[in-house]
Amino acid sequence: MPTNFTVVPVEARADGGGDDAAERTEAPGPPEGPELDSPSPGDGNPRENIPFVNSVEVEKEVFFEGKNMALFEEEMDSNPMVSSLLNKLANYTNLSQGVVEHEEAEDSRRREAQTPRMGTFIGVYLPCLQNILGVILFLRLTWIVGAAGVLESFLIVAMCCSCTLLTAISMSAIATNGVVPAGGSYYMISRALGPEFGGAVGLCFYLGTTFAGAMYILGTIEIFLTYISPSAAIFQAEGAAGEAAAMLNNMRVYGTCTLALMAVVVFVGVKYVNKLALVFLACVVLSILAIYAGVIKTAFDPPDIPVCLLGNRTLSRRSFDVCAKLHADSNGSATTTLWGLFCNGSQPSATCDEYFAQNNVTEIQGIPGVASGVFLENLWSAYAHKGSYVEKQGMPTASVLEESRASGLPYVLTDITTYFTLLVGIYFPSVTGIMAGSNRSGDLKDAQKSIPTGTILAIVTTSFIYLSCVVLFGACIEGVVLRDKFGEALQGNLVIGMLAWPSPWVIVIGSFFSTCGAGLQSLTGAPRLLQAIARDGIIPFLQVFGHGKANGEPTWALLLTALICEMGVLIASLDSVAPILSMFFLMCYLFVNLACAVQTLLRTPNWRPRFKYYHWTLSFLGMSLCLALMFICSWYYALIAMLIAGCIYKYIEFRGAEKEWGDGIRGLSLNAARYALLRVEHGPPHTKNWRPQVLVLLNLDAEQRVKHPRLLSFTSQLKAGKGLTIVGSVLEGTYLDKHLEAQQAEENIRSLMGAEKTKGFCQLVVSSNLRDGTSHLVQSAGLGGMKHNTVLMAWPASWKQVDNPFSWRNFIDTVRDTTAAQQALLVAKNVDLFPQNQERFGGGSIDVWWIVHDGGMLMLLPFLLRQHKVGGRGGGSIDVWWIVHDGGTLMLLPFLLRQHKVGGRGGARYRQCFGISPESQPLVMAMKHLLPGGLAQGPRSVAHGPLGSAASLASPLHLPMVISASPHQAQLIHDRNTASHSAVAARTRAPSSPDKVQMTWTREKLIAEKYKNKDTSMSGFKDLFSLKPDQSNVRRMHTAVKLNEVVLSKSQDAQLVLLNMPGPPRSRQGDENYMEFLEVLTEGLNRVLLVRGGGREVITIYS
Repeated sequence: MPTNFTVVPVEARADGGGDDAAERTEAPGPPEGPELDSPSPGDGNPRENIPFVNSVEVEKEVFFEGKNMALFEEEMDSNPMVSSLLNKLANYTNLSQGVVEHEEAEDSRRREAQTPRMGTFIGVYLPCLQNILGVILFLRLTWIVGAAGVLESFLIVAMCCSCTLLTAISMSAIATNGVVPAGGSYYMISRALGPEFGGAVGLCFYLGTTFAGAMYILGTIEIFLTYISPSAAIFQAEGAAGEAAAMLNNMRVYGTCTLALMAVVVFVGVKYVNKLALVFLACVVLSILAIYAGVIKTAFDPPDIPVCLLGNRTLSRRSFDVCAKLHADSNGSATTTLWGLFCNGSQPSATCDEYFAQNNVTEIQGIPGVASGVFLENLWSAYAHKGSYVEKQGMPTASVLEESRASGLPYVLTDITTYFTLLVGIYFPSVTGIMAGSNRSGDLKDAQKSIPTGTILAIVTTSFIYLSCVVLFGACIEGVVLRDKFGEALQGNLVIGMLAWPSPWVIVIGSFFSTCGAGLQSLTGAPRLLQAIARDGIIPFLQVFGHGKANGEPTWALLLTALICEMGVLIASLDSVAPILSMFFLMCYLFVNLACAVQTLLRTPNWRPRFKYYHWTLSFLGMSLCLALMFICSWYYALIAMLIAGCIYKYIEFRGAEKEWGDGIRGLSLNAARYALLRVEHGPPHTKNWRPQVLVLLNLDAEQRVKHPRLLSFTSQLKAGKGLTIVGSVLEGTYLDKHLEAQQAEENIRSLMGAEKTKGFCQLVVSSNLRDGTSHLVQSAGLGGMKHNTVLMAWPASWKQVDNPFSWRNFIDTVRDTTAAQQALLVAKNVDLFPQNQERFGGGSIDVWWIVHDGGMLMLLPFLLRQHKVGGRGGGSIDVWWIVHDGGTLMLLPFLLRQHKVGGRGGARYRQCFGISPESQPLVMAMKHLLPGGLAQGPRSVAHGPLGSAASLASPLHLPMVISASPHQAQLIHDRNTASHSAVAARTRAPSSPDKVQMTWTREKLIAEKYKNKDTSMSGFKDLFSLKPDQSNVRRMHTAVKLNEVVLSKSQDAQLVLLNMPGPPRSRQGDENYMEFLEVLTEGLNRVLLVRGGGREVITIYS
């Protein structure tokens, strides 16, 4: 145990601590000698920016600041010096921390120039107390108690205070979850909610703070024009009916001038507002003390404040002094001023108002005191319609017939219709301001301790003040005086001021400066909040408001705040502005509770709040209470606020929030995705739900850029944002050597996906060779049930070049891999000619050449392309051409497709269908040999029809009988030769002998070989598959050339041609000839999409 202690004078190291710290940091070894007597000041960073909470160096620096001398830390905490407390009070501020301080928190010189770090009382408790107690307490609480009664008013206050208390508990959980960032409430909330919700709630918080500034300005002007200087009104009412309109105009003029003055003060410098913070705080505290002192005084010495009643109706004392019809003078009795107001003359015989004539004028005490028993009378509500008389309940009165209310009579009337939900909306702003303490998080000595303790203590204190005031107002003040909003029965005096002691002016002046200061603080804090949102970069159109003056003051944000605040000022009614800001604050509190509840229920590893009174049920209860209060206050305001927040959320999501803050909402998305993946894993989708889940194989150049960006354009047109899209690519090499290139390639692909608006995932594989990498992608891309069922790739245009990295062998092996995996394959030829997302097809047709049945893939793709704006939504046509048919499909399919949404709503046209006669079946079998996934049973029927156009088609195809027929004209005739042709079909299944000679075909060589081996007899077709290899190749190429001629003749001007893609030969010896076959088949076509089905039906005729 050490026996010697060192006394450290903190003031001695205040000047040079930073430099000494730098010198000690450079020293490699421990300090020796006298340096042991000085504490290490740390790295100069504020405590909340150091990842280790229990930092010894920071503990020393923080605990020694502002103290004189001490031996133990416990002694410093328990026995603060009086001079230190006075120093903190002198430096008290209620302004939110600026963005510059947040961004430059690591600057030690700036941190040293700031005020000493504040504790719980100065830094959190007092700012929260000042912000919570405000204009509603002084101007509207007595009226709320009079209209709703003590019981319902108590319920209103309890609900609102419970809402803020539960929100404060959730906020305390966020504050104790980790190091609280400097920057205030927005940073604390947004980092817990994520970019989308953080931006939406941040803007709601900003709008709420801005409208709060408008409310405080209106409260300031109302106090000034109603209770301080009524003669200063610019617009004068000509009669009682015009008083309300004149008051609104006066509020607009004075409010605009006040707003302009406050904006200039904020623009000139926040330091001037900062110097007045202690004055504003003193006004609030003295006003509260004066109210309680006045209540105590009424118990033994009630004030003499008479209220004049006519019958049971309250009279306004602004226009008369004597509360009587007659009064005694030297000549006997004479009429009073009140008589002249209700009668048409001052003579006793004058005609008077009927109600005035039949009822007596009485005078009661407006504030009878706590011991008067008026509490029971004020226990129940007294809601009234607009323009109703303020009447004393239980007072005897003579009823008269229904009368027309003459203007000019000095009655006290209700200015708005009162009901429970309206009063909730008007009162709720009085409990906001709970985040004032967290706004100075960067200046707190221990934010994790101060924010929860100070905020909750402030809410408990203000809740006690509000609840006690509800009870005491109901126990001290007469009901008609409580319901008199503007104190007309008290000769225009403030009701709560008449209760206060020693003078009503304590409350009037105190409330005036308090509301004025609150307005200044709102105009100071709101621009900084907007600047923080703008500098976060999550809402692009707000980035201009992130700029400001050289010292960081948000000039542009202040201008926008003043304009929005002016909108609230032009409303000119405190009762109309209060529900608006209630919506925005409730929305903000709702999402704070939601964030805490979600992160607790998801058991997020980084969610470890140390606030021992927190439980997720409290957050859920607070969220439910906020939502209920929103709809209680005003259901249409609630819907508008939720719509604004939803639009902001979707906008941030649409623009792509690039921020990653580790929020709980992202964890909720991950859990929802996991649950959905497990559900999808159960089985393959039904045919109705089948859609192409595309794996896009991209080629990269030497600089890791995408070779064919139009392939992504086509993907977005095909998908239209629906289903799964995986963009894959392969880098050749080893991952250890290529990981940097892989990262660069992935960034390039993602940026291109963003530019082409392709929504999907990027998966890049580094493999020893391109062949294996592509095979790995085809096999393993996707997760669970979210796997691709279609592969999209570009045609290798330079496949004849030996040095092509994506050679024709890799291409054919990829085709074989997709066939083995039972996945559909799309090959885009001349992909660089495909339209971009900004282009249009211009009303051209999409031609589908249906050679074999592929499960409906060829019919589904044009329909999907037509859904995109590029494919001509609502314009153009889909032309379907058949080369073969079976079982009457030629007759039946157009009818069935027209009944289905693919054909009926997709705008498909069936202009020409081609059938093949029995004599031409050997050639069809040759195509089937190249298309192993095609006809399952072989042709079994033939279509006959008018022979008008048959000759023109028979000649180019060199078919013995080719018949063209319209689907409405063709007739189905039974094929009598089915049995005889089955043998031919059986022979085609036998594998042909391997080609030993690789042949590269040109049109001239093909014609020469064709005439060399030409056989005019029909028996030649029967011997087709007994030919030698070179002769078989000639026949296959002959088929490709003639089919290409037919396609060119019909689809030369088509915007896109879709063709069945034949499968590769079983023997690898003929792979090059297979590539030549596809080249010849698609020669002369601008845009071609070769389609190979995946072996399953993808469309159905059933609904």
